Amino acid sequence: MAVRAPSEPSPDGPGRALDSIDAALVRELQLDGRASAQTLANRVGLSRTAARARVQRLLETGVVRVVGIVHADVAGMGAIAHVSLAVEGSSRAPAARIATRDAATFVSRIVGQYALIVELRAGDDDALAAELDWLRAQPAVCRVDVFRCAAAVKDAYSVVRELEPFPLDALDWRLLQELQRDGRAPYTKLATSVGLSQAATRARIVRLMDSGTVHISGLVSSAALGVREGAGLGVRVRGDARAAAERIAELPGLNYVLTGFGRFDVVCGADAPSRAELLELIDAVRARPEVRALEAWYHLDVVKESYAVDLARVAARANGLPRDRGRRPA
Repeated sequence: MAVRAPSEPSPDGPGRALDSIDAALVRELQLDGRASAQTLANRVGLSRTAARARVQRLLETGVVRVVGIVHADVAGMGAIAHVSLAVEGSSRAPAARIATRDAATFVSRIVGQYALIVELRAGDDDALAAELDWLRAQPAVCRVDVFRCAAAVKDAYSVVRELEPFPLDALDWRLLQELQRDGRAPYTKLATSVGLSQAATRARIVRLMDSGTVHISGLVSSAALGVREGAGLGVRVRGDARAAAERIAELPGLNYVLTGFGRFDVVCGADAPSRAELLELIDAVRARPEVRALEAWYHLDVVKESYAVDLARVAARANGLPRDRGRRPA
């Protein structure tokens, strides 16, 4: 599960927003990163040639990257926690140190009563607890508050759906690795990389996507989409948290909505072109009848945001093979 729009600037004019047609193409690539040029052309009202040329330019300039996002349960990272940290002194050094942790997929310096927001992903609750223990042991950290994610109701970069698991063989894992690097890699190239026919490769990839094992999505800089302001929202609700989250998720401008337990009932990500519009969105959430209380934090510096997974290590673990456990900071 991917939870928010990337914040790294585009190398092709970090402060320049896309025109309406490019923005429409990006939205389509977020939904289906492997959509054909003809399909994209039909959806945005262009010729096939024009759609292909625009997509190629977006890819070549780095405005958008199309990657395979592997389902968290398949990646062995299904236990997810949203963690708020208070620290002593500057937040810069602890943020950089936490960002080296494999389990820390998102690290942001914020303004408010907490200094940092961290998203942790681990294989199970025991592994998640170990990561939280590591955070508490850091010398600068003086408070750790946790929201344990139970389910995603809305996610800008993933299709929110149930995983239909099936046994993955070595070729499936290799295809997932290739898709994670380049989600729009041609079937001919993918077939060569795994030693299968093009038809067999296509059938495997379709099965991986249809089962929810991987979602191919376009990652684009927030600035290119005209997004200048970003915030997180922690919400306490009345009654059924899932039903409340589904109603809250209908508001435009929320890029993800999670249900869970602990510090909040629902956590949301919000973005907007301006501070005034961000404030309006936050007020719109606060005004929902199911919302009992709301706390917001403002993202000042996203230190890390990573959807990549060491799939070779995951595959080895799934097959019971010896593996390199990777770097674990002391």
